Amino acid sequence: MKSKKLSIPYIIWMLVFTMIPIVMIGLTAFRDKKGNFSLQPFVNAYDYRFVFLKSLWIALLSTAICLLLAYSLAYMLTRMKKSTQNTVQLIIMIPMWMNFLLRIYAWRIILQKNGPLDMALSMLGIHGSYIGNTGAVVVGMVYEYLPFMVLPIFTVMSKIDYNLIEAAQDLGSNGFAVFRKVVFPLSIPGVISGITMVFVPSASTFLVAEHLGGMDDLMIGDVIDRIFLTDQNTGSAISLILMVFILVFLIIMNLFGDEEAIA
Repeated sequence: MKSKKLSIPYIIWMLVFTMIPIVMIGLTAFRDKKGNFSLQPFVNAYDYRFVFLKSLWIALLSTAICLLLAYSLAYMLTRMKKSTQNTVQLIIMIPMWMNFLLRIYAWRIILQKNGPLDMALSMLGIHGSYIGNTGAVVVGMVYEYLPFMVLPIFTVMSKIDYNLIEAAQDLGSNGFAVFRKVVFPLSIPGVISGITMVFVPSASTFLVAEHLGGMDDLMIGDVIDRIFLTDQNTGSAISLILMVFILVFLIIMNLFGDEEAIA
């Protein structure tokens, strides 16, 4: 009974700041500007299908790169001493203490023409455009969300019983076999959690593409941000479609997690 009372503030918080806004978005999405029931906002949302698909592609690519980098880093972290682990984790988290927009501006300065990266590569005879393209957007996304992939994978990996690894080695498994049959299967819950924590905000993020990408790199979050200023109905329709897609993605990830738990 006491635990139920303790959950009341959380329930109120969820109702006021999560459920009510979602309901309001849903109601607005099915109305026209005069307040009448209409599916026109969804027809208007269809015009942004290519932006939506490109946003998902950039989010998937950023998530895949984060996974490759984070898995290696998390594995190396588990092999370090406790004091070194704490130091490296602090280094990973320090950028998260700064404002999101400030970190984007930092990358804008780094990637701009005659910026630090351009000047360094020019000394090596390498010239090119490092901002205003999809590559710059992906770099910014990976930088922003990499910690959200590293920490859950490291948390799960650090709990793997080292005796299992030693047992596999005693049975004749080489390093790759130990990783494939012991380390990776046991780390999958952390991988699934990391993918979820990176892909979901990546798919709906805004400002990154606006400041680092070109005209063709606008993401669906930027579109929603702009449309809401003039057409809340269409903006709500796009937001609702995005929420449904993310919900389906979360359900799929949970199914994978359940299958691993059963296995």
